[in-house]
Amino acid sequence: MYIAVMRFLAAFLLGASLLVPAPAREKQVISDDHIHDEVMRRLVADPDVKGGNLQVEVKDGVVTLRGQVDSLKARSKAEKLTKKVRGVRNINDQLTLPQ
Repeated sequence: MYIAVMRFLAAFLLGASLLVPAPAREKQVISDDHIHDEVMRRLVADPDVKGGNLQVEVKDGVVTLRGQVDSLKARSKAEKLTKKVRGVRNINDQLTLPQ
């Protein structure tokens, strides 16, 4: 009787462990190329930033923005747009304003 109960319990626990769902979606790593393309797309499309003259470099999710923007508003907007891109871990803002 003891052995039968133990077998039943072992089978029950094994079956129950198979019912536990795996994580629905493991954290995906976003490639630097994907981040670069998405940041550029957003900067170019924004009327305040007009990102055609900006350079974007991405290394391990850290985005470096270089180039000249027309105003503080454009600089701030460029940072905000960049922060919203999935996979961006940090921003190194090297944008300049006209003299």
